[in-house]
Amino acid sequence: MTSAPRVGFVSLGCPKALVDSERILTQLRAEGYDTSPSYDGADLVVVNTCGFIDAAIDESLDAIGEALEKNGKVIVTGCLGARPERIRERHPRVLGVTGPHAYEDVLREVHAHLPRPHDPYLDLIPPQGVKLTPRHYAYLKVAEGCNHRCSFCIIPSMRGDLASRPLPQVLNEAIRLLNSGVRELLVISQDTSAYGVDLRYRSAQWGARQVRTSFVDLARELGLLAAERGAWVRLHYVYPYPHVDGVLPLMADGGVLPYLDVPFQHGSPRILKLMRRPAHAENTLERIRSWRRALPSLAIRSTFIVGFPGETEADFELLLAWIEAAELDRVGCFQYSPVAGASANALPDPVPAEIKEERYGRFMAVAARVSERRLQRRVGQRERVLVDAIEGSGRAAVAVARSYADAPEIDGTVRIRGAGTAQLALGEFADVEITTADTYDLGGRLV
Repeated sequence: MTSAPRVGFVSLGCPKALVDSERILTQLRAEGYDTSPSYDGADLVVVNTCGFIDAAIDESLDAIGEALEKNGKVIVTGCLGARPERIRERHPRVLGVTGPHAYEDVLREVHAHLPRPHDPYLDLIPPQGVKLTPRHYAYLKVAEGCNHRCSFCIIPSMRGDLASRPLPQVLNEAIRLLNSGVRELLVISQDTSAYGVDLRYRSAQWGARQVRTSFVDLARELGLLAAERGAWVRLHYVYPYPHVDGVLPLMADGGVLPYLDVPFQHGSPRILKLMRRPAHAENTLERIRSWRRALPSLAIRSTFIVGFPGETEADFELLLAWIEAAELDRVGCFQYSPVAGASANALPDPVPAEIKEERYGRFMAVAARVSERRLQRRVGQRERVLVDAIEGSGRAAVAVARSYADAPEIDGTVRIRGAGTAQLALGEFADVEITTADTYDLGGRLV
């Protein structure tokens, strides 16, 4: 009996790209292909690329080069695949290039260079498909593309306009994930708060009920499914529009985590207008205050850009003051980097590299001070956490967990020490008392 052909896979970029990788791998497994964890053991390698900023492009091109050097047979997909000339200029030996979320095109390229071993046998794969995340959490992508035209971004040109997945399809995937042991669903898309806009919020049959295809209704249904199984739902990439207020009662009831990932990007109205950010005219500080009046426990994370073309010292000072006033729980920051094809490249008054670096340092210092202040307020509280890892054993054991305010890999952790820690189970919940806080992380003990 000959062994099945083996495909190696390199997945780069954001969680949305990770979901694309999972879907491709699931279909490959359904068709009888095996996967290889190494270049040596693979008959062919697929590289799923990121093409958002220059650093990501360089990382993707380097990954393609490494795969070519160590294996020789490489198919490229993902966001950078929307610019095939950039890839072939550097790596003319690649077998094929496809764009983002072009699942059928990727499979067609694989079939052309590594024929499928048999017709699909769906019993070869688990019901939840092939996952690249740990067993206890999973990303749930609810839409592709984006309707916004931010001046620094080329994602719509690579991934197209917003295309929401049908509500029953999303909910059925959530059920499969939860039934497989997933304890946390991380809801993602380019603009999750716009879910259903392209479908005009049409109703869909779900069980015996009609449910609107909308952001709030999606969150409600996911919260109900998760609550039945004692799991979490976390919302990412939400814009500060008025209708987002509708999820706060769901969070207060416990169906959805009191956590919002909102990419504010800046605090200066002038810079936000230059960025062409959605909701740039909104009074975001007042919206944050209203959210916290309604739900004091709400954790908010965001990302920001410093050094955008035309950013003056006055604009930057406005951003620092905004950060202090908003008191966001989790903050990331990037120095502006030109992206080929972005309209922001034509803006006047680029900020010199040394000023961008200096502003980045000042921003992170303010953000760190705010983070530490927010975390100190949680000392003495009892919280439920999800265990991601156990380090050491016996009395020296330390459990690395996450609270409701912590998304995996991007936010902080809760490190648990003391009696009973070694008996905690990976991927399960635990109740802790928060005992210590530093700039970004918490310490706790089992209750």
